[in-house]
Amino acid sequence: MSSVSDSQVRPDAGVHPSPAAAPASKPAPMPAWRSPWIIAWFALVASVLAVNGVMVYFAIQTNPGLVVDNYYDRGQHYEKTLASKLARDPGWSMQPEMPIGIKAGEARALRFTLTDKAGQPVSADGVTFYAYRPSDVSQDFSLSMTLEGPGRYVVEASFPVMGMWDTLFAVRQGADEYTRGQRFMVGRP
Repeated sequence: MSSVSDSQVRPDAGVHPSPAAAPASKPAPMPAWRSPWIIAWFALVASVLAVNGVMVYFAIQTNPGLVVDNYYDRGQHYEKTLASKLARDPGWSMQPEMPIGIKAGEARALRFTLTDKAGQPVSADGVTFYAYRPSDVSQDFSLSMTLEGPGRYVVEASFPVMGMWDTLFAVRQGADEYTRGQRFMVGRP
């Protein structure tokens, strides 16, 4: 009898080589665009671009418009204006009194106390309350405050929408104006 080696066996003879002797076949390589890492990377870049696009849109469409019309002229003499304002500063204590829990659409009394350096009440020529909505200039409003008592002013104000508001209390005394600002949150109705 003759011995038959694997190299002499013909495939059509019905004898197959053992699986251990056959070389392992590699799976077909996956295209790069189907890799989960590549897909995740493109999804991340696309989401960042989409969010930036939305932010640019809202920045353009909801411009609060709180820029002074003649900003360049006002900025030219800023140091002189600031120095003269500090020189004329009477040293008053200006204390806004904002009630806690203000809700949108609800009228509430806002008070403002004005005292001099010695703690004595000051009667100003006029006090105005300004409310600015940082995200929507169409919601801004101003109200004149009335004298409630010596150095104490009051106004009934209703904020039309909930959210963050910037307020400014402006005191006029002769040709000068002194301001005190405060930021607060208006709650749900």
